[in-house]
Amino acid sequence: MEIKKIKNIIEKTLDENKANNIVSIDLKRKSYIADYMIIASGTSSRHLQALSEILISKLKQQGLSNCRIEGSDSNDWKLVDAIDIIVHIFHPDKREFYDLEKMWSEPLPKEKILL
Repeated sequence: MEIKKIKNIIEKTLDENKANNIVSIDLKRKSYIADYMIIASGTSSRHLQALSEILISKLKQQGLSNCRIEGSDSNDWKLVDAIDIIVHIFHPDKREFYDLEKMWSEPLPKEKILL
């Protein structure tokens, strides 16, 4: 399945399930770990868990059966590994603390870009 279609499905699913402040970061020229990172906030530990489980279910419906959730024991953060897309779902306080948007959105100097 095309990566942009998967990205759109993830963003739409998060939005439809009341995730807050959804941000997508293009990682293609920054890292080999994934093509995109999507960051969103939930309102409670239950909401974080529900968002991650709903996302996994939706991705499986699309034929992506090898996706998984990391951070199952955490009340403040979940990571959905959607192979070429990493989805972080944070409690707002933890999101502000880690500030992944700033870390990954800053342009890299030319000598640091991974080709």
